[in-house]
Amino acid sequence: MTDLAPEWRKSTRSSGNQGNCVDVADNIASHVLVRDSKDPAGPALTFGPEAWRAFVGFAKQG
Repeated sequence: MTDLAPEWRKSTRSSGNQGNCVDVADNIASHVLVRDSKDPAGPALTFGPEAWRAFVGFAKQG
């Protein structure tokens, strides 16, 4: 990880899900972090930028 602190934002796909939300931090060039918004102190998944783009692309397909 770099010296940058993750800048968390709520996923735009998380609205209206009765609190089932995902936070994403994609401000660090080398990786993307994903966490459960209900547990901000809990663990986060780490993805490489290419893997994250592939995941998002797949998710958009339904």
